[in-house]
Amino acid sequence: MPSTIFTGRRKTSVARVRLSRGAGNLTLNERPFEEYFPTEKQRAHVLEPFVVLEQVGQWNVDARLHGGGTTGQAGAMRHAIARALAAHDPEWRAPLKAAGLLTRDSRAVERKKYGLKKARRAPQFSKR
Repeated sequence: MPSTIFTGRRKTSVARVRLSRGAGNLTLNERPFEEYFPTEKQRAHVLEPFVVLEQVGQWNVDARLHGGGTTGQAGAMRHAIARALAAHDPEWRAPLKAAGLLTRDSRAVERKKYGLKKARRAPQFSKR
């Protein structure tokens, strides 16, 4: 696979990922994977494309993450890794797509509307 950078997005986060065959080293913004994502849930979320393809520990990942919070960044990285793996081997595209890993998660925070306390929460109403 040529040394290509793949992009993944989630909420306001953007992840740029470079994949290469290796011992499973993950580097995120020059920091180790375990240090960058301290919770097991986020780590599992990022590694899901490898789990689906049974490729855990066979790829080195170098990623640049920016924007949003850790959950959004984990989702963006998962999206980028899935795209990179699908580009590497066309046969992997079908299982990744079936697992929903190639679709960008378009959910984002709804904006606040005037006259309301939040996006949909109205002020308390008193009849009397």
